[in-house]
Amino acid sequence: MAKNANANLGAAKTAKKDEFYTQLTDIEKEMRYYRKHFKGKTVLCNCDDPFESNFFKYFVLNFNRLGLKKLIATCYATSPIAGQQLSLFDVVGGEEEQRNKPYKAVVTKVYDVTGDGGVDMFDVAELFRSHENELMELEGDGDFRSEECLALLDEADIVVTNPPFSLFREYVATLIEHEKKFIIIGNVNAISYKETFPLLQNNQMWIGASIHSGDRKFYVPDDYPLNAAGCGVDDDGRRFIRVKGVRWYTNLDIKQRHEELILVRKYDPETYPHYDNYDAINVNKTADIPCDYAGVMGVPITFMDKYCPEQFEIVGTISAPSDPNTLNLGVDYSEYIGYTQQGTRNGRTGSTFGKCPVIVMDDKKHPYYEKDGVRVQTTYHRIFIRNKHPEQPKEVQQ
Repeated sequence: MAKNANANLGAAKTAKKDEFYTQLTDIEKEMRYYRKHFKGKTVLCNCDDPFESNFFKYFVLNFNRLGLKKLIATCYATSPIAGQQLSLFDVVGGEEEQRNKPYKAVVTKVYDVTGDGGVDMFDVAELFRSHENELMELEGDGDFRSEECLALLDEADIVVTNPPFSLFREYVATLIEHEKKFIIIGNVNAISYKETFPLLQNNQMWIGASIHSGDRKFYVPDDYPLNAAGCGVDDDGRRFIRVKGVRWYTNLDIKQRHEELILVRKYDPETYPHYDNYDAINVNKTADIPCDYAGVMGVPITFMDKYCPEQFEIVGTISAPSDPNTLNLGVDYSEYIGYTQQGTRNGRTGSTFGKCPVIVMDDKKHPYYEKDGVRVQTTYHRIFIRNKHPEQPKEVQQ
C-alpha cells in the first residue's frame, strides 16, 4: 500500500509539475496572524525537507519567540530539490548512499550555540550534530500517507506546509480525518472542489488572511520548464516561477474572518439579472453585492476571500447547491446553437453548459447561444450565498 501511495505521489510531482517551494516572505506575512495559536504546541511540516523548506526555517528560527513545544519536519525520498542546499549527510555525516534519503527533524530546543549573539541555521545544524535535537532517516519513503508519517501527524497539534497541489484533496481529507489544526497553501480553485467546498460551507475550513489576489513566487526543481512570463533563475541559481490564484487555507480562527463586508450597492433587476436556470440573481463582483437583497445570489469563488460567517450564509455551489430541487430549475439548453461574439457559428451547442449558471442576455463581448431568437450566455463558476441581515428597502422600513 505504501509503495503504491508513493508511486502516486511521485507521479503527481512529475506529471503535474506542482512541486513548488514557498517564499519565506509569504510565510512570514501569513503566520503573523496566528502567533497566539502556537504557544506550547507541536508544529508539523510534513511535506518539507528540513534544510530546504522555508516553513521549517521560519519555525525553527522563531521557535522561542512563538513558544513552541516541538517542531517536526519530514521529506519524501523523491523530492527533486532535496540535497541542493544542506542535507542529513552534510549535517551528521554518513555513507554516500545516505544522501537524498528521506528523514525527519525533531526540534525541542533552539539557542545560540556558536556564541555570535543570534540564532541562525548554523546553530540549528550544531544542535543536530550534538544530538540535542533529533535528525534521523525515516524507515519508509516519507509519504505523508505512510503509517510512520501518520504517527507523526497524530503527535502534532498544528500542521503548516505547502502540499502538492494535485494531492490537495487527499491531503486535506487526511488532516480532517485526524482532526488536526492546519495552515496550508493551495490553489484558489480548491474552493470549488466537491471534496473541500463542504468544509468551507460548514465553517470547518476558511481562507487565510494575507493572500487575496495577484501571483506568488515559488522555487521549482531544476528540470521544471521556464516557459511562462515571470519565470527565471535567481542569483543563487535556483529556478522560480510565479503562480496565480494561490490561497492560504486554515481552520485556526483569526479576527479578520469575522470582519463584515461593507455593502453599498442597492438591488435592481437590470444590474442583477436572475439566472434562467437557477433561482438566484447574478453578482459579478464581491464588492457589488447588494445590501438590500434577501434572496439567493450567485457570486464568484473569490467571494470566499471576504466571507464572514456572521454576515452571510453559504447555500451551495453550482455543483452542489444545498437544495437542488428548488435552486436548480433544470432547464434544457441542448437545442441552443453557439455563436461567437461576432455572430458566426462556433460549432457548439448548449449541451456543453453542464451546471453553469445561464443568463438571458447578449453583452456583445462574449460568445452566446440562441434558440428561437432567445440569446443566453453562461457565467463563470458561482457560489450561492444569502445575506443573513439584508437592509430593508426604504419603503418598508419602520
